[in-house]
Amino acid sequence: MKIALINGSPKIKNSASGMLLDELKSLRSGDCITEYGFHTPALPSEMDLEAFAQQDAAVFALPLYVDGVPSHLLNCLCRLEQYFVKHPSNLTVYAIVNCGFFEGNQNRHALEIMKNWCARCGLKWGQGVGIGGGGMLTGLQSVPAGKGPRKNFSAAVRQLSEHITVGKSTEDIYVLPNVPRFAYKMGAKAEWRQQIKMNGLTEKDLFRKL
Repeated sequence: MKIALINGSPKIKNSASGMLLDELKSLRSGDCITEYGFHTPALPSEMDLEAFAQQDAAVFALPLYVDGVPSHLLNCLCRLEQYFVKHPSNLTVYAIVNCGFFEGNQNRHALEIMKNWCARCGLKWGQGVGIGGGGMLTGLQSVPAGKGPRKNFSAAVRQLSEHITVGKSTEDIYVLPNVPRFAYKMGAKAEWRQQIKMNGLTEKDLFRKL
């Protein structure tokens, strides 16, 4: 198969979106994979839209921004829509959206945006995956796929890969991290405190009213 993997994170390196796509890529060793980085409002300069439209499947991975897609990615989607309206394609689209919230279904609105975009472009919608606990993903790079706190994440990616193989359209799935909610919240708070100290502030500054 010809598959396009699109990293829609504004982060060029060390993003949860990139990590999820890398895991998916590891399951598709027999396919022709083309990777794109949609990190700015402009489409990649080297992107061949005709070749992109001829892929069998496209997988977008992106972070949740205010219950929607990041604004820079939205601009890229609008540019792609202009192309697809004039050049029909049999491309099947899948999307993986991750968020810092514990609950994966917090990503449902962003997945609806991706579905509506497909409808406007005349593309086939495959499936969406909503990943909760995305804030911990980049800290798990040393954990083998499918193990420990990565178990649910990996199971979702593997299921998506299986559906891509057969070009299946099915219900979206939502994933929780393999850690208790209280432990995830404690970890997030510790990370915030560490970051604010790195920026020369104190914990009290978290509660300042501007």
